[in-house]
Amino acid sequence: MSRSEEFGTGDDSDRPGGREGRGGPSGRGGRSGRAGARGRRAFGDRSARGGRRGSTGDQEQDGGGDGDTSDGSRAEQGASRTRERDLPPEERARAICLRLLTGTPRTRKQLADALRKREIPDDVADEVLSRFEEVGLIDDTAFAGAWVESRHHSRGLARRALARELRTKGVDPTTIDEAVGQLDSEQEEVTARELVDRKLRSTRGLDRDKRLRRLAGMLARKGYPEGMALRVVRRALEEEGEETDDLEYGGY
Repeated sequence: MSRSEEFGTGDDSDRPGGREGRGGPSGRGGRSGRAGARGRRAFGDRSARGGRRGSTGDQEQDGGGDGDTSDGSRAEQGASRTRERDLPPEERARAICLRLLTGTPRTRKQLADALRKREIPDDVADEVLSRFEEVGLIDDTAFAGAWVESRHHSRGLARRALARELRTKGVDPTTIDEAVGQLDSEQEEVTARELVDRKLRSTRGLDRDKRLRRLAGMLARKGYPEGMALRVVRRALEEEGEETDDLEYGGY
């Protein structure tokens, strides 16, 4: 039996959870250099940093969303899930995973949690998930690379915040380190300055120390190191004519 026949997915290049449908950073493991753009599309991100939140990457945390919520679609989904409940555990596990992977890429842990929630026996779930990994339908390395590219581009998140998000999705530490390693300090600082420049105007009229706390605090919440955050904010304030020689590099 071919892979497409086993999983009912058609050609590999069209599979939502496959290597070509997800993509990681360019140059890694032979994956395409166009992976960044694919990753942003996979997680529903807008093209500009700081734009509206993506429809899937930012909102779906537990692997349970199904997309279209029209009455007809809901009825169809209900009938589909009723049919799923009548299947043997292994077939049911495959059907659940395929349905969830159609909406957006998922990590192995996200899918394992979804199967456990639907009372699939652990040994059956483990066997199905391992098979999905073998054929490339689950790829935590590609997921992590695309997630980092997507969230840094759309939300301006730094490595620390990105690593925290990937941990909540069950990605292992080695894979997380590899994924966030595609961002270097220079790129983080460029993004930090873009974030500050966008918010700078809204702080005009406040006293200098309050501006510093507000802007540096915004960067801290996005995972930027304190030293980098204060350096970027100080430079931006200096360019607006603020005196910064006496600024204390303490907490904010």
